[in-house]
Amino acid sequence: MIAEATSQDSSFQIENEPGDLVKRHRLSTRIWHWVNAIALLIMLMSGLMIFNAHPRLYWGQYGANPDAAWLEIGNKAGTGYLKIGDYSINTTGVLGAFTDSDGSARADAFPYWATIPSSYNLADARLWHLAFAWVLGLALLFYMIRSLWNGHIREDLHITRPEWSLRNIWQDVKNHARLRFPTGTDALKYHILQKFSYISVIFVAIPLMILTGLTMSPGVNAAWPWLLDIFGGRQSARSIHFIMAFFLIGFFLVHMIMVLLAGPYNEVRSIITGKFRLPPERKAAPIPEAGS
Repeated sequence: MIAEATSQDSSFQIENEPGDLVKRHRLSTRIWHWVNAIALLIMLMSGLMIFNAHPRLYWGQYGANPDAAWLEIGNKAGTGYLKIGDYSINTTGVLGAFTDSDGSARADAFPYWATIPSSYNLADARLWHLAFAWVLGLALLFYMIRSLWNGHIREDLHITRPEWSLRNIWQDVKNHARLRFPTGTDALKYHILQKFSYISVIFVAIPLMILTGLTMSPGVNAAWPWLLDIFGGRQSARSIHFIMAFFLIGFFLVHMIMVLLAGPYNEVRSIITGKFRLPPERKAAPIPEAGS
């Protein structure tokens, strides 16, 4: 039997015991999770191909080869490098210089296995990127509307006043550092670090990616010139766009590590079917006997 409960639903006052199978994620959350994952993956890989056309990032309105770039991936005498400011890292074999699938030497910023399409084609990469930008943007819009309607934002993501206390934040940091994951019914709610990360992705990183992507479009610039003013120019928008992309990569890696450590079967099942088995309560450490 599956108990009716959501992660922080106010109606979750029914009795659930560790080991019970309960409903955790709403259908809208599960659908958005997978649509978002697919869209972001394709946009990332096609975006890396677009970046290969000019693997340099600048601040301001203009940027070209003679200008000073704050980030550059390049190749010099067969040696790949990543340069950030004045600091350079040898990245031969990974970035800037690598062996293609047919064994030939390549000097693109990102290798073939990380891009869509795998062979250099800027036009096709832009088609893939823009097509899934629509998927990403519309999915985010519908998810936000649905989450406001069904109370997901209010019940699951809203940070309450007690949660803002430094003591609570520090305790959650220590719990994560010690890999002490919530157990029992406490595992159904988002804790402060989870809320921070999800809010930063849903309300900051993805919207910034969408807006900076629009800022790089000449057609949108003509209709909404104020976007250039907000982001300080097209090149600044491009830099922010890539920073947010790699922030999302970082979020994904941490997210996957947490899933693996918390129990991949239970976690993956909950985001596919919505069903989640409550983890058993953590056993208290035995009290040593007197005189021992």
